[in-house]
Amino acid sequence: MQIPYQPAFAPLHLLVDSTGIKFSGEGEWHVHKHGASRRQQWRKIHIGIDADTLEVRAVEMTGNRIGDAPVLPGLLAQIPAEERIGSVTADGIYDTKGCHGAIAARGADAIIPPRRNARAWKGHDPGLQARNEALRACKRFGRANWKKWSGYHRRSRVEV
Repeated sequence: MQIPYQPAFAPLHLLVDSTGIKFSGEGEWHVHKHGASRRQQWRKIHIGIDADTLEVRAVEMTGNRIGDAPVLPGLLAQIPAEERIGSVTADGIYDTKGCHGAIAARGADAIIPPRRNARAWKGHDPGLQARNEALRACKRFGRANWKKWSGYHRRSRVEV
């Protein structure tokens, strides 16, 4: 499916998140009263929006057993190769080598907070080095300061 959008002249700042959608099954009252049945079905919608215009730029629907991180390279592939991506902002669930590698392959900056128990990754790939820099900044200056400096808080726009 082609998603219409207004092309920008500046680099794209992509905000990424996912959410669950229940598309069949009993109502909430019935579940509360009698417990969940096996007929409830959930799907996950993974979405990437432009931080400046709030236009949907990439979308993918998966089953509820598919994690968020494996879908990110597919979302980035939906952005035309000739369009420059400046940054990709996502929550900590996307703090994986695959996500950082896919973002670095597009020449973008990853604004993804390292997990609380994160350790430095070994390797010389640009994505790994950028993630290790974010980890050092979080440890030295605190996660709250890193989030302010990096502009991480604009990620909340994709949740809205």
